[in-house]
Amino acid sequence: RADPMARSTECPPATASVVTATHHAWRDAEWLERRARQEWHSAPLSVYEVHLPSWRPGLTYRELAEQLPAYVKDLGFTHVELMPAAEHPFGGSWGYQVTGFYAPTARLGTPDDFRYLVDALHAAGVGVLMDWVAAHFPKDDWALARFDGTPLYEPADPARAEHPDWGTLEFDYGRREVRNFLVANALYWCEEFHIDGLRVDAVASMLYLDYSREHGQWSPNAFGGRENLDAVAFLQEMNATLYRRCPGILTMAEESTAWDGVTRATHHDGLGFGFKWNMGWMHDSLVYMSKDPVHRRYHHNDMTFSMVYAYSENYVLPISHDEVVHGKQSLVSKMPGDWWQRRANHRAYLGFMWGHPGKKLLFMGQEFAQGGEWSEADGPDWWLLDPAYEAEPDHRGVRDLVRDLNGRYAQTPALWQRDTDPGGFAWIDGDAHTDNVFAFLRHDADGRPLAVVSHMSPVVREGFRIGLPRTPGGSWTEVLNTDSAEYGGSGVHNPGALCPEAVTSHGRPVSLRLTLPPLATLWLRPE
Repeated sequence: RADPMARSTECPPATASVVTATHHAWRDAEWLERRARQEWHSAPLSVYEVHLPSWRPGLTYRELAEQLPAYVKDLGFTHVELMPAAEHPFGGSWGYQVTGFYAPTARLGTPDDFRYLVDALHAAGVGVLMDWVAAHFPKDDWALARFDGTPLYEPADPARAEHPDWGTLEFDYGRREVRNFLVANALYWCEEFHIDGLRVDAVASMLYLDYSREHGQWSPNAFGGRENLDAVAFLQEMNATLYRRCPGILTMAEESTAWDGVTRATHHDGLGFGFKWNMGWMHDSLVYMSKDPVHRRYHHNDMTFSMVYAYSENYVLPISHDEVVHGKQSLVSKMPGDWWQRRANHRAYLGFMWGHPGKKLLFMGQEFAQGGEWSEADGPDWWLLDPAYEAEPDHRGVRDLVRDLNGRYAQTPALWQRDTDPGGFAWIDGDAHTDNVFAFLRHDADGRPLAVVSHMSPVVREGFRIGLPRTPGGSWTEVLNTDSAEYGGSGVHNPGALCPEAVTSHGRPVSLRLTLPPLATLWLRPE
């Protein structure tokens, strides 16, 4: 049997536990001090999701430390999110079937090598989030399953222990020793490896006793309901402990249902997470973007419905690894049209996403419009950025846009300062379905606005009028245009100072007549 608390392991497929001691001297005290003062709900948060073994296949933790921090910093992301780094026997699980909960995977180096990578990211000003799996564990007979010959970490009832989707076992959250094992594990990664936050995987499967189970395959709780009250208590304890012990930490839930209070504080009977992935926004917006523009008018609500519930939780907008594998296609390949239109749709969508309330997350490879699905064996198609490749400018242009999106996002408090405040958002026109246009305002804490206009049709639309508030300077400037030639677009702009006319529109006293580029998002700022 492997030691459940092993700090290090042999490299898979070997399974023995390894005795280890750390000799790493941390250099990130200044980072941790800054983090402790940070309030992430009212700060810019833009996350680059990474699968470490395949980002640059073959690199060790220390070799990744020479490349990954510089790359992420150059693109302006505030954080990386590492897909599970804990030891796992099957590489094809991407780390989501954990056997060594306290050990970084030995595939890429030692625990101190992993500390070195985290330290290097902090030195570059990049926070480190990590996927954490507490929903289930594999059945390998040398790991946690029936650890002492009896159900120990899993429930005694086989029907309750079996996870119906993944062929794994669920944890017995009602057992004090199991809860302590998991809460201590979450704390261990944050204290011993200076991880800045945990994204908790598959939370919905933990919360519901009937998750993926038919009638007769599950038993209700003591009150006759389907809620897993032990899992609720565990998640509350985990979140409360982390936030108490690790100043400036953040936790995120991958929770795909309408469970109430995922990001509500535990003392108000919430689960206590800092953020929740907005799976509804992701699904609906991708459904819209996959439609041919001639049909989008009939799906307009897929892009606007998210604002009905945008402030019910503290949301992250995720375009994650799950959306670009298993036949789902990469982000750019989901888009309709020819290659030019697909890239234009991709850029317009990213501009819309960065303008929409909620923090941002983008999986590796999507920042340069990789056409192929992600493969854990091969990683991103970096050759698309080789200057010798004929279509390299197409992919470089999208990456340049992502860099500029992150840069302008960080410099524009209206896009993040009031992410959890309904007063920070107002529609200009949320019903322009015949034109495939979405126009809205974001406001910072002082009321300064930014206008976002997304045009999801492949035509130039002249003289499109939008109502705007009066501003002290009077004029507005186009500060971002995803159709710019430098990004691979057609270069249709609204140049110079844009002076509103004294014509009421959309319930506002003044208005602008804009030229909307094809398949593009504009950001406009008052001068």
